[in-house]
Amino acid sequence: MGTPLETPEEQAAEVVDRLEAEYPDSTISLRYSNRLELLIAVILSAQCTDERVNSETEHLFEKYDGPEAYAAVSEEELAEDLSSITYYNSKAGYIKSTCETILEEHDGEVPDTMDELTELSGVGRKTANVVLQHGHDVVEGIVVDTHVQRLSRRLGLTEEERPEAIERELMELVPEEYWQGFTHLCIDHGRATCTARSPDCGDCVLADICPSERGDGDVDLASGEPW
Repeated sequence: MGTPLETPEEQAAEVVDRLEAEYPDSTISLRYSNRLELLIAVILSAQCTDERVNSETEHLFEKYDGPEAYAAVSEEELAEDLSSITYYNSKAGYIKSTCETILEEHDGEVPDTMDELTELSGVGRKTANVVLQHGHDVVEGIVVDTHVQRLSRRLGLTEEERPEAIERELMELVPEEYWQGFTHLCIDHGRATCTARSPDCGDCVLADICPSERGDGDVDLASGEPW
C-alpha cells in the first residue's frame, strides 16, 4: 500500500497536481450546445455512461429544440425516445416535468441558483452543480459522482459514504480554484486506471501515496472490503 502525505490537505493538493499532469485536457464529456441540453444530459447520465447519453442525445436534441417541445410531448413518446437509457421511463417524467416548471416559473430559462435547480424534478445537488459550473460559470461546490466517491475514499481523503458528506469534506481539502476540475480529473482517472473492480495500481501515478494500493494493501477503502 502507498503512504499518504502527512495531512489531508497536502494529500489533496498532490492528487490534483499529479492528475493534472496525467490528464491535461480533462473536461466534461457530455455533449450539449445550451443550458437546457446540459441539464437534460446530466439528468440522463444518472447510472448511465456518458457515452450512451451522448449517443442518445444526438437525435434527442434534433427532435426537441426547447422546453416547449419537451413539455408538449407525451411522457410515453418521450420515454420511447430514451429507450436505450437506464430508467428511461422515470427520466422521461423528470424531463417533462422539469421543462414544464422552467416554462411556468423561470420564463423558459434554466435557473442559475442551487435552490431553484434542486427544486426541479429529478435534479439533486450533483446535477445542479454540473449545470451551475458548465452552464452558468458558477462554482459553489464539487460534483461527487461515483468516480469521485470511489477515488476520494481510496486515496484516504474521506471516510464518508454519502455524496453530500463527501462533498463537504472535499470542499475543506481541495483548493476552491480546483473544485470544478477535481471532478473531471477523478472521472478520467477512474475510467482509465482506478476502475471500480480491477484498478491498475501498477500503472497508477498515485500508487505510492494511495493507502488502497493493491501491491501489499489488504483493503479497498472505497468499499471497505478486502481486495
